[in-house]
Amino acid sequence: MRKNRWKLKRYVKITAVVILLSFLKFPVYAEPLTEQQQNSSESGTRLYSDSEVECLAELDRLIDEISEAAIEAIEQASAEAARAAMLASLEREAAALREAAHQQAEALRWRMEAETAGRNGRRNAFIAGLVCFLGGLAVGVGGTLIIGGR
Repeated sequence: MRKNRWKLKRYVKITAVVILLSFLKFPVYAEPLTEQQQNSSESGTRLYSDSEVECLAELDRLIDEISEAAIEAIEQASAEAARAAMLASLEREAAALREAAHQQAEALRWRMEAETAGRNGRRNAFIAGLVCFLGGLAVGVGGTLIIGGR
């Protein structure tokens, strides 16, 4: 479990870094314009220099790469979380099975003790009855001999 927890922490860190990087704003530096900037009233389009277009393309490529990395990290983190949840569920199930086995062993032990006590009780009752019978017989015979012998 420790190994999986370490992996999960690593994926969480990666995901956190990717999310924090998504909030960063990358400054884009443009070349100074050589011509006068047009007013928005003159034309609705703005002309970009070649270096600005290249920077925007590079920025789009970086955003796509970061997005793909973030999606992959999120998928890996969710897979690890699912594995961790499954392992936790299996551990709870194993603990429940161990507890049930322990209770079953206790029940069997108590059943064996009850059966042994029942057998011992019957034997003790038989011995007590035999002793009482023999004692009564001895007292009766002895009493008859003592009384009759006088």
